[in-house]
Amino acid sequence: MNILILGGGGREHSLAWAVKQNPKCDRLIVAPGNAGIAQLAECAQIDIENGAALVDFASQNAIDFVIIGPEAPLAAGVADALRDAGFLTFGPSQAAARLEASKAFTKEICDVAQAPTAAYARFDDPQAAKDYIRAQGAPIVVKADGLAAGKGVIVAMDLDEALDAIDDMFGGSFGSAGAEVVIEEFMTGEEASYFILCDGENVLPIGTAQDHKRVGDGDTGPNTGGMGAYSPAPVLSDDIARKALDEIVIPTMQAMADRGTPYQGVLYAGLMIENGQPRLVEYNVRFGDPECQVLMMRLGAQALDLMLATAQGRLDQVSVNWANDHAMTVVMAAQGYPGSYIKGTEINGLDALPQDSHNMCFHAGTQQVDGQIIATGGRVLNVTARGDTLADAQKRAYAMIDQIDWPDGFYRRDIGWRAL
Repeated sequence: MNILILGGGGREHSLAWAVKQNPKCDRLIVAPGNAGIAQLAECAQIDIENGAALVDFASQNAIDFVIIGPEAPLAAGVADALRDAGFLTFGPSQAAARLEASKAFTKEICDVAQAPTAAYARFDDPQAAKDYIRAQGAPIVVKADGLAAGKGVIVAMDLDEALDAIDDMFGGSFGSAGAEVVIEEFMTGEEASYFILCDGENVLPIGTAQDHKRVGDGDTGPNTGGMGAYSPAPVLSDDIARKALDEIVIPTMQAMADRGTPYQGVLYAGLMIENGQPRLVEYNVRFGDPECQVLMMRLGAQALDLMLATAQGRLDQVSVNWANDHAMTVVMAAQGYPGSYIKGTEINGLDALPQDSHNMCFHAGTQQVDGQIIATGGRVLNVTARGDTLADAQKRAYAMIDQIDWPDGFYRRDIGWRAL
């Protein structure tokens, strides 16, 4: 098969790594890719939000299967354009992608599905939103309705922070994403990520993970896109996962099908778990990043078979073959992240790292210039390892980090602390 993956981050590097191991993959192209991806696949410079251009590219390159990594192309309707042109595609339609593209839409679907989630209200007027916040008190959660690159959620611990968030969102800090806001109750408990494949009719859970959103050790500092993750997440026991599937995911999928927008792709349910009861924090319509890295590390070559079954509507005919193991990824980021950060710094020592089924360094924001790996993004590397235990995976990951020479990077030293 000729396979095209859209995206250029650590998530897409791990997807490409897993897909490449499957003998069904004859040719692999990633657009736009990065310096790490270029070591195992062809990279193509193309606008991944331009459906017409992608259809032309897929036609010219005899592509058999397209895997869409990030949320922006899904929200732009790229999956629809590719499917309409006859290309087998992994990823939800534009209408179904509203589960991530609009927080307010997700809340409406949860109401219909009677899925347990935070109490909420939605506003397109800043003064009304502020009045509501003052009436509710803090802590409280303020969310930009639209896509904001993972940064449109403010967990406000006091009223001033919440009111400032309203000013920022309606003031244009998140562009059009902040034209409407959703204000939610502050949920307590432990957060975890649940990943489920959906083919429009059938659902197949494929794993759990736990992300580390705060930039600093001990979950301190501002929120980020994620500083590390591990899988599986012990807090999401089999019983709790089953409850989340029965009470949240399946009713949501039924509600989506009932409204004529069946969901096909991976559904990422962010859950808050307290006293054995899961509640939905949010849905994402793609693999998490960096959660994808630990899932792919554990799934390996079968990931392609599972994604194909999803796109072909035959999830009821496949199963997941899990090893009894653990995986951890530690993000190395550029100094200053998640604020303004340094770009263009050199990274050395990567050539000496092991690259096998237990140890991988997935690239995110990198570029190769004159044979040198250069940091071009905020989150730059995902140092990932598998082990028989989580402690073993952690030890392997940090041992690899110790071999990387990048004075302008930093990382958390406590990934996995909740489980360990």
